[in-house]
Amino acid sequence: MSNLNNASVSGISPVRVNLVGLFWFLLLVAGSIHIFWIGLVSLIDAWTTPEYSHGPLIPIISLYLFLRELRQSPPTDPDVKDRWPGVLVVIAALILAIFGNLTRIPDIVTYAMILWISGVVLTVFGWKRGIRHQLPVFHLIFMLPLPQFLYWKLTIFLQWVSSTLGVWFVSLAGVSVFLEGNVIDLGVYKLQVAEACSGLRYLFPILSFSYLFAILYRGPMWHKAVLLLSAAPLTVLMNSVRIGVIGILVNRYGIEQAEGFMHFFEGWVVFLICIAILFVMAITLQRLTKDPKPLAEAIDLDTQGFGPIFVRILAIRPSPALAIAALITLMVSTAWATQSDREAVLVDRRPFALFPRQISEWSGTTSRLTPEVEVVLGADDYLNANYFSGNTGEMVNLFVAFYHKQTEGDGIHSPEVCLPVGGWEVFSLDPYKVDMSSTGYGMFDVNRAVVQKGLSKQLVYYWFEQRGKRMTNDFKAKASVIYDSLTMGRSDGAMVRFVTAIAGDETEADADTRLQEFMAKSLKRLPEFVPD
Repeated sequence: MSNLNNASVSGISPVRVNLVGLFWFLLLVAGSIHIFWIGLVSLIDAWTTPEYSHGPLIPIISLYLFLRELRQSPPTDPDVKDRWPGVLVVIAALILAIFGNLTRIPDIVTYAMILWISGVVLTVFGWKRGIRHQLPVFHLIFMLPLPQFLYWKLTIFLQWVSSTLGVWFVSLAGVSVFLEGNVIDLGVYKLQVAEACSGLRYLFPILSFSYLFAILYRGPMWHKAVLLLSAAPLTVLMNSVRIGVIGILVNRYGIEQAEGFMHFFEGWVVFLICIAILFVMAITLQRLTKDPKPLAEAIDLDTQGFGPIFVRILAIRPSPALAIAALITLMVSTAWATQSDREAVLVDRRPFALFPRQISEWSGTTSRLTPEVEVVLGADDYLNANYFSGNTGEMVNLFVAFYHKQTEGDGIHSPEVCLPVGGWEVFSLDPYKVDMSSTGYGMFDVNRAVVQKGLSKQLVYYWFEQRGKRMTNDFKAKASVIYDSLTMGRSDGAMVRFVTAIAGDETEADADTRLQEFMAKSLKRLPEFVPD
């Protein structure tokens, strides 16, 4: 045992290094690296994107919250008796991490890692004391990326809300404006409320800040709740104001000036305005109390004594529970590291470049998507072809996006999300049974949508082709990916979409007949490119 020099602040006694406890703690941390590795890698990748660029700050803020709580608490009782529930939480986290590694889904591994950290805190401090230190652990959730299917659902919802409110702000300025899906029509100019305009890049850091703000705020619990719950609507409102101001600028000065304003206003400016509004709300709430405090006193930002508190880790006490948690973590991580790398089965398939351009009397021409759309799509291979009937001249678009692996951040984007983004308004979207017995596919359900943009109207069929299964629900498709990844080692799949225009002189039934006739001819070749 060695004595640290003068580690005494505000009554904190000098810290003595406990080499045995420190050894077990470091073994616990080092032993966890491999089992959580794919989650750590996915976090670093996510933090390079604008939506999650705040991620590296979250662990630092969580450490600050933890040290703040630790400073206000006495040293851990040497006779802690309730450490074993923490070991059970560690074991549960490792089981979840194994599942995430088996399915190769980093999101599961990252959530398991936070659960594991929670278990470590409960093991070190005991259940009664450790449960009081869970707020800093919970704060780590803000550094995690949303699962892809939730990300896209939230994106399209926020785009719709921001577009609607933005158009309302533009109309308040006396500007004639019309909203088509997520396209703001100003007459001469049209503005696309794209993914980057959804407000997600502001929402995540503002939610994290409001959580921190609510913890540091000295006031009634209902004040804290107001500050925390106001973050999301405040962010959406400010993003809508930004879109509205851009619309007004476009109408008055043209698209060039608006683009300059948009790039300036889309980053930290919105974030800082939201922070300023939160501070104003805190000041207002203080004035509603019987004994209002200045803002400097209402927010606890004191960091005095953090140094000596931080070195308490050197004095961590050994315990059988800590040793067991370290050994179990090391064993699980080592077992995973020593097994052969489990790669997803890559199926034998033909590339879409070889998909026939002549199908019976239908002649097709292919085209590439824009690089920006390709990045968002994230497909390993795709087909985008327009087929024209040699008999009638009618056209059907066939689009198929294929993914070798749908478990490592890649995955299918539902047209339910993509169509409104392109300005198409979805009039109806329902399951619809088609009979493709002549193709070997039998009878199965597709999603049937009728969409319209201006005077243009289209009929859309789409489904998820998942290893011989045809599915219409994207959540069930995701569950199927996880199950088949475990049982078959496969997570490949595709989204298949057929689209045809509904002419002004024909009915939806006519368009249904045309789509199904073309499907019956084209699906015969699809298994070569999207294997069962």
